[in-house]
Amino acid sequence: MKKILMICLFVLGISAVSHAQGRMRMSPEERAKQMKESLKLTDDQAAKITVIYQAQAKSFDSLRNAGGDIRSQIRPMMEATNNKVKAVLTAEQAAAWQKEMEERRARMQNGGGGN
Repeated sequence: MKKILMICLFVLGISAVSHAQGRMRMSPEERAKQMKESLKLTDDQAAKITVIYQAQAKSFDSLRNAGGDIRSQIRPMMEATNNKVKAVLTAEQAAAWQKEMEERRARMQNGGGGN
């Protein structure tokens, strides 16, 4: 009985850790959904942004698989993605999104990163 309890606790612990690690990066769909809620995007805008983030995710995956120094290539790719996203947003949404990004960047620099 003791062994079964220990095995259950072990499995529960492993699943909790793997779930926590899996949530560190949002999927393109989750990112678009979060933006839709925070910026009050239309369904059309959310769909376009989802496609943009899906393309970015594919590019990131291909860079990771290629190996080598990818840091120098990520920044231009992220800037291009951000420019595409801004093109979909209205002026008010773009300003609000820029403010969110600056706040997130400040949290990350201060050792945060959490929501």
